Amino acid sequence: MSQPVQPPNQPQQPYGQPVDGNPYAGGPGQGAPSAPTGNPYGQQPPAPTGNPFAGQQPGQGAPFGGGAPFTPAPPARNNVLLGVAVALGAAIVAGILYGVIAGSIEREVGYAAVGVGFLVGFAASKVGGSNPVVIAASAVFSIGAVYVGQLIGISMILADVAQIPFSEVVGDHFDAVTKAWSLEADFMTYLFLGLGAVAAVGGAKKAG
Repeated sequence: MSQPVQPPNQPQQPYGQPVDGNPYAGGPGQGAPSAPTGNPYGQQPPAPTGNPFAGQQPGQGAPFGGGAPFTPAPPARNNVLLGVAVALGAAIVAGILYGVIAGSIEREVGYAAVGVGFLVGFAASKVGGSNPVVIAASAVFSIGAVYVGQLIGISMILADVAQIPFSEVVGDHFDAVTKAWSLEADFMTYLFLGLGAVAAVGGAKKAG
């Protein structure tokens, strides 16, 4: 007895349908799709951190093609004119203080003369820098400050002796004050002038 003939072109298993109970099995010639990992965020890119530069590697430049952030250099202290002006102002103030001290104790003090010069040189160099012009001006103004202080001290002593106001001695008898200074000037008087100049140079170098 002959075998029954199978009908041609039987329908094949459609692609994507479960094969042997495996829902992920692909059709002929196709690889099986990857199974889900269970982490719905596994394939998502990292969330932004709020820092626009977080993704940069070490050594990369700043955005817009620039290098490191610009740091301004500290301003140079080289204002010669301002330094000279400060030296003059400090000399006036220090000279008055020196004269008041000398007139109050009726004698000169070497340390006070040194303090005058140091203050003038230090203040001037702090503003004008270590410019030779500023240092020279500090030394000259310091000599003038000590000299003015000596005149103020003599004026205070003459006002006390003559029992007249200090302003009258300075305003009406200033020639007598300068004459008294030249008569009383000795080695120590000029030494104090020199100490003021030396101290000014030292104060300027200290500030510079």
